[in-house]
Amino acid sequence: MLTLLLLLILVPFAAGACLLGVRSDLLRRILVAAVTLAVCCGTVTLVVLPTGVKLMGPSLHHHWFSLASLAIEIAMALYVLYVGVRARHPLIVALILAQAGLMIWFEFKLGSHLEVAGNLFVDKFAVIMALINGVVGGGICLYALDYMRQYHQGAHPEIADRRPLFFALLFVFMGAMFGLIFANNLTWLMIFWEMTTLCSFVLIGYTQTDEAKRNALRALWMNLAGGLAFAVAIVLFCRHSGSGELQTLIASKPSLALLPAALLCFAGITKSAQLPFSSWLLGAMVAPTPVSALLHSSTMVKAGVYLVLRMAPVIAHTRVGLMVALVGGLTFVIGSFAAITTSEAKRVLAYSTVANLALIVLCGGLGTAEAVWAGVLLIIFHAVAKCLLFLCVGVVEHKLHSRDIEAMSGLIQKMPRVAVMMLIGMAGMFLAPFGMLISKWAVLKAVVDASPTLSVFIVFGSSATLFFWAKWMGKLLEVFQPGEPVKSELALGESIAIYGLAAATFCACLFFPLISSRFVEPYVQGVYGQSASLGQGNLIIMGLMMVIVLLFPISFIHYGRGVKVVEPYMGGANLPSNVGFLGSAGATQSAVTHNYYLRALFNEAWLSRWGVIFCAGLLAAMVVVAWL
Repeated sequence: MLTLLLLLILVPFAAGACLLGVRSDLLRRILVAAVTLAVCCGTVTLVVLPTGVKLMGPSLHHHWFSLASLAIEIAMALYVLYVGVRARHPLIVALILAQAGLMIWFEFKLGSHLEVAGNLFVDKFAVIMALINGVVGGGICLYALDYMRQYHQGAHPEIADRRPLFFALLFVFMGAMFGLIFANNLTWLMIFWEMTTLCSFVLIGYTQTDEAKRNALRALWMNLAGGLAFAVAIVLFCRHSGSGELQTLIASKPSLALLPAALLCFAGITKSAQLPFSSWLLGAMVAPTPVSALLHSSTMVKAGVYLVLRMAPVIAHTRVGLMVALVGGLTFVIGSFAAITTSEAKRVLAYSTVANLALIVLCGGLGTAEAVWAGVLLIIFHAVAKCLLFLCVGVVEHKLHSRDIEAMSGLIQKMPRVAVMMLIGMAGMFLAPFGMLISKWAVLKAVVDASPTLSVFIVFGSSATLFFWAKWMGKLLEVFQPGEPVKSELALGESIAIYGLAAATFCACLFFPLISSRFVEPYVQGVYGQSASLGQGNLIIMGLMMVIVLLFPISFIHYGRGVKVVEPYMGGANLPSNVGFLGSAGATQSAVTHNYYLRALFNEAWLSRWGVIFCAGLLAAMVVVAWL
């Protein structure tokens, strides 16, 4: 087991180092495909191996190893300091100096005296996260092969081709996430945590435009704020407990662990882009689509909610937990309503991501067995469905040269295969019997059982979710006038990733009872001594609905063969040349349809401003309450 965990961490790092020097497109394809296959096989192997909560040796208390960890920390700090000085960004400089100074003092003062029985561990939750990182992240890497070639050769020839760096960072990101998932040593956990921050900074700024640089710097300083909270949490807990283990922190009494747990929740909230830090994730949309998919579905933001759920047993039934839950509830409502107001596809997906992660944060704040069960399920279903949508939007943007939802009118006719995959992804996000709706129902039940007043956030946020997904689906299915289908919808790598994720979305729902009983319930049982599940009657109904839903993609996958599309009837006043009609006094009128965006009711800037104010106040109160 230890060898497998080390390989899952180190192989992506080694692949990243190799890809940095690979210029040949063919060699890059071979290497990416081989490493992706190896990683997927490794993560699937974890599924069949016996797990409980196992601490893995050796402890590695060697002097040289401590120095190596310190050297990595210092190297990352120096790079960030260089970035901050070069960009003339005093906040970045101040944050990294504070964090680095604190960790260097900690290593020399306390590092050699800490008890760490095992630096790595694996349990059912870690296996779930590893599968998401390996399988979904691997699919993104395969998709990126063809996408980035088209990106530079067709869509954006003006942008410098830095694909060796791009693919190297994808795999470094993957390796860092594996390290974060399996780390039991808090110092190791923080090193991998900061690696994801640096990788995201470089990837968001990949195009090197002024907008990309500005958004990358915003992502950097916001995540550094979380990193500083992480460092303070480590120092506080290790000084008082004498242990440097994550599992020891989780099992500690609230009097010892509550303040460190609150600070780690703060770090998780910044990483998962909750208010008041959601703007960094929205800004990340300037990066190429594989980066957006990677940050939103399988790595960066999932690290944040992963840490919050790990802290759930510590903050359960405390005022700190209530503050975390309120931040999640407010972010869910504000993110969902903000998604209504925009017609840019990637921005809708970004707000949807922020909102759905907020539900997971709310579950972590409640901290009950039922809530954590629902939160882990949300992570699974959101990862596959949201990644599928991002990859599909990237293909549509390349083919139609737009990512505006209004430009996707009639996509079922122009790009039927991609449209069907998008519809599966959207159905997976909000329709019965797909997993996200089931998980939201489980969240609502957990909230009603634990704190009924918080159910207001679920009700209003979910209603907005229904609105923006339904109107987008309508645009895809709307056939307003005859048109020619787009040739060569998908390249090979894109096909593998998109079809694979569509199948995963469906299978995750079909095999939901198995996923719950084999992975989620044992984890919750091990932490709380009790678990949660859906009733037998609900499972039967869900199975019957899945059979009916299966007919949907089958009916559309060959859309256009034998189907005749004609112009709509306009009351006898059609014009022969296009979709138009003769209006009053013989005036020529164009027939157009547009979605409602309700910008007069829900102003995006207004929602964000008040969300930032309220959530910042809640986080400040959370730290004060934990301190007292």
